[in-house]
Amino acid sequence: MPEPSLLEVVTALALAIGLAACAGLRAWLPLLMTGGLARAGWLELGPSFAFLSSDKALLLFGIATLVEVLADKVPAVDHALDMLSTPLRPIAGAVLASSVLGGVADPLTAIVLGVAVGAPTALLPHAAKSLARAASTTFTAGLATPVLSVPADVLAVLLFVLAVLVPLAVAAGVIALAVLVLRRRSRLHPVVRPA
Repeated sequence: MPEPSLLEVVTALALAIGLAACAGLRAWLPLLMTGGLARAGWLELGPSFAFLSSDKALLLFGIATLVEVLADKVPAVDHALDMLSTPLRPIAGAVLASSVLGGVADPLTAIVLGVAVGAPTALLPHAAKSLARAASTTFTAGLATPVLSVPADVLAVLLFVLAVLVPLAVAAGVIALAVLVLRRRSRLHPVVRPA
């Protein structure tokens, strides 16, 4: 593999951040879309992740996406799905990040960076979505669940498209959001150091 340029590495890292953030909203949809774009030749994945564009993977991701999107519209089912998705979304984020980093790094480096970047990045939108869902359930007894689920679907698709088309802008937005959240959290919960 020829040595990638700095721009290729930065772009791949930005794409990894964007796709992982997308996984924080929907676990299976970005895997399906990534595999589809790789199959069409529009997205380069590392050789170790070629399986994402296989017939079997696309079929399984398609079924899982359909189940996730439909189940998220049912008030009682969405909470169980959200609990199951808490570990699943960081895993999906790590796989997505590793898959695009595999185009500019050896497989081990791609996996390590993918886990280090993808898993925490996926947790940020997942946590925000979970908090919004909890507030909605408290105030509407779950009746607003289907209404709130549709914007999450649209946002996941939009974020994916933007991550592929303008990865640097999406990564900058995700990083800025993370900094804002961490700053706000540190103001609400200051660290008390012993004297």
